Amino acid sequence: MAMTSCFFTVPTPNTSSSISESNLQRPHLAFSPRLSSFSSSFTAKSISFHRRVTISPVFSKGGSDNNNNNNNNGGDGGDGGDGNNGDGDGGEDRDRNRSEAMMLLAESGTELESLPKDLVAAIESGRIPGSVITRFLELQRSAVMRWLMQFGGFRERLLADDLFLAKLAMECGVGVFTKTAAEYERRRENFFNELEVVCADVVMAIIADFMLVYLPAPTVSLKPPLALTAGGISKFFHNCPDNAFQIAISGTSYSLLQRFGAIARNGAKLFAVGTTSSLVGTAVTNAFIKAKGAVDKTSEGEVETVPIVSTSVAYGVYMAVSANLRYQVVAGVIEQRFLEPMLHQHKLALSAMCFAVRTGNTFLGSLLWVDYARLIGIQKSH
Repeated sequence: MAMTSCFFTVPTPNTSSSISESNLQRPHLAFSPRLSSFSSSFTAKSISFHRRVTISPVFSKGGSDNNNNNNNNGGDGGDGGDGNNGDGDGGEDRDRNRSEAMMLLAESGTELESLPKDLVAAIESGRIPGSVITRFLELQRSAVMRWLMQFGGFRERLLADDLFLAKLAMECGVGVFTKTAAEYERRRENFFNELEVVCADVVMAIIADFMLVYLPAPTVSLKPPLALTAGGISKFFHNCPDNAFQIAISGTSYSLLQRFGAIARNGAKLFAVGTTSSLVGTAVTNAFIKAKGAVDKTSEGEVETVPIVSTSVAYGVYMAVSANLRYQVVAGVIEQRFLEPMLHQHKLALSAMCFAVRTGNTFLGSLLWVDYARLIGIQKSH
C-alpha cells in the first residue's frame, strides 16, 4: 500500500508574503459606543460577519438616500409599501438596524417593554438604526425632553433633530420682531396709520409660526402601517415623508412621487392653519378698529374693517404655497443637508447659523405677504 504525504503550508506574518490583505479576510468584531461603526451583526442563534458600515448621527448621507430612491422611482411610491419594495438591500438594512438597536438597549440596561409602543414596533421591524436609539437615550436624561417625548409628534421630530425645540423657540421668539420690522419696511410713514392691519399680520404670524416649524420638520417616522383595508390615497400619503427634502434613514427610502406628496400634504395642512389663524387675526383687527372708533369719534371711518373671508382664504393660499416651500427648503435642505453635516460637532455655531437663516426667512416671508396682499387687493397701498 502506497504512503500518501500531506503538507500544510501556514503563511507567516512576513511583509514579502504573496498573500495580500485583500485576499486574506479576517473576520472581527468592532463596536463603537456611539454606533460609529459596526463590523458584525448578531442574531438570536448565530453570529454573522459583514463589511464595515459607517453610520451617520441619525440620517444616512445623501448617497444612500439617492440609491434607495432610485430603487423606488419605478412607480411604487403610491402603493402604500414601506419604501423598500422588498429589495435585498432593504432587508439587510433592517436586520442590521434591529441588531444595533437591541445591542444598545442591552448595553444601557433599558428594557424593550419600557419604551413607547410605536418605538418598540419600529425597533422590532428594523425601521430605525441604532443611532436613533442613542439619541433617544440621550434625550431621556433631560426632564423637559422626557416629558415632550411622551407626545408622538414631538418624539418623531426630536429623534430626527435634537435642536428642534430650539428652532421652535427661535421662530416664535423672533416672529413678532421680524414681521413688525418687515411691515415697517414696506409701509414706512404709513406704518402707524395702518397699525390695525399691522396688528392683524403679526397676530396671524404668531399663530402660524409654531405650525410652520412643526409641520415641515424632518422626522423619524414611527407611524404604524395602515390597515390593509385602507384606500390607496390614504396609504400613499401615510408613507410620504414629513419634509419633502429630508434624508431617509437607513432601512427607509422615499420615491420622488412621495416627496411631491409631502409638499401637497403639508400644503393642505398649512392652508387650514393659515385660514384659521387669519380668521382670528382679522377678527382681532376689526375689534381694534371698532374700539378705536368708539373711543375717538374723529377716527371713525378713517380705517376700513378688514374683509374676513377674502383675507383668510388669501392667507391660507400664501401659507400653502410660499411658506410651505420656504420652510421645507430651510429645514430639509439648508439645515439638514448643509449646516448639520458641517457643524454637527459645534452645536453653538449650528444654533447660531439656524437662527440667522430662520430670521432671514421670516423677514422675507413678511415682505412677500405684504406684496401678495396688495397684489390681490386685500390690502391697499397709500
